Amino acid sequence: MTQSSNTVSCAALFIAAPASGQGKTTVTAALARYFSQQGKKVRVFKTGPDYLDPQILAQASGAPSDQLDLWMAGEQYCRQMLFTAAQVSDLILIEGAMGLFDGEPSSADLAAKFGIPIVLVMDVKGMAQTAAALALGLANYRNDYQCAGLIANNCSTARHAQLIRDALAGQLPLLACLAKDEDVSLPERHLGLVQACEVSDELEIRFNYACHWLEEGAERAGSSDLLALPKTVEFSRGFVDKITEQPLKGKSIAIARDGAFSFIYQSNLQILEQLGAKLSFFSPLTDTEIPRADAMWLPGGYPELHASALSENKEMLAAMQDFAAQKKPILAECGGFLYCLAGLTDLEERYFPLANIMQGSGAMRGKRGCQGMQTAILPEGEVRGHAHHRSRSQDTTAPIGYGKRQRHPALGEAIFREGNLTASYLHLFFASNPLVIAKLFNGELQQPDQQCLDDWQLNTASY
Repeated sequence: MTQSSNTVSCAALFIAAPASGQGKTTVTAALARYFSQQGKKVRVFKTGPDYLDPQILAQASGAPSDQLDLWMAGEQYCRQMLFTAAQVSDLILIEGAMGLFDGEPSSADLAAKFGIPIVLVMDVKGMAQTAAALALGLANYRNDYQCAGLIANNCSTARHAQLIRDALAGQLPLLACLAKDEDVSLPERHLGLVQACEVSDELEIRFNYACHWLEEGAERAGSSDLLALPKTVEFSRGFVDKITEQPLKGKSIAIARDGAFSFIYQSNLQILEQLGAKLSFFSPLTDTEIPRADAMWLPGGYPELHASALSENKEMLAAMQDFAAQKKPILAECGGFLYCLAGLTDLEERYFPLANIMQGSGAMRGKRGCQGMQTAILPEGEVRGHAHHRSRSQDTTAPIGYGKRQRHPALGEAIFREGNLTASYLHLFFASNPLVIAKLFNGELQQPDQQCLDDWQLNTASY
């Protein structure tokens, strides 16, 4: 690592794939643990609005894992995050999202923007020479990034590896051929991986085993490049508007955080502190009271997995109702929004009464759901974020606004407000507009533009 006042060089790799489900997170976590065990300081980032993978990657590396997204956060924010990480790291790893070119902007766009070499992870089960053709196509599809090599996942034999290597014909390095191994695979459930906090001890065993898995895979490929620090990348300082005002100074915010509510960007907490807020945490699952606070944040998570325990914690439900009755500001996102409703019906048609601090009820639904990047159009201003859920709400009050989808004209997620409670399925990225976030937690709320709402609904009625 070398640095000046405005630039710093650090070894870096971007882990990408042709599609989801190829093994990116497993490989990224394995690399993070491997280099950490070599005494290197590793910082891992995740592309896009993901809560679950960063939990895994943070435990694997022993350092926080933050999100990088050119649309949600902006180029200068991403630039500054990388610059800051490079100052204290020996290696930066970035895990891509979906396929290399999926999304606008895509993982390829992010890698190209910052000059980070790409390593392709591909599940090669059922193919050999075709895997080489696909990898070479991805590596050469555009000329604004560099592809450092291929990691062939589910490649268990020396013969399979030889066929892929021969087909690559020296045009792209074969970095590793990883055997299929259930001892390495990360546990999953709906919406993604199981939260790290639920399987922490199991993950430690898998991470440590994965280091040997990488070594064996590199040996099978006949390459040592993957297990050596990659070349350095020069990162420059980002020009991010510093938060100089502290509109939340003197304010305390109670934040739900437990197994049911854990979808929290670390950067969101940092933004609240930079705005002057004092943060305290509580568990709607196990606590019986809410910390003394001026406002509350109920983030997303998996309330559906804990609906019975949440419903049976009558003391907390009463505390929620008392907090809301005091007209203190509350921001509720996705799972937090469901918790605020009268109750939730699970997939087995069981109904669980919940906080009942806003009108309506929630119900889980099977595999169909909503996801995607959206801008929350609030009366106070715009905040970028995303939606990802497999439930629905019903019998709610009329929305005060909607999310604006990134690329589609249809209405996005409804945004509700009852008193000082603002609730939606949207997960907000606070850094996209900190001053609007401050207004929400200060209770500086404005009335919606009804004409704008009427026009929006009319123009999108056919979608």
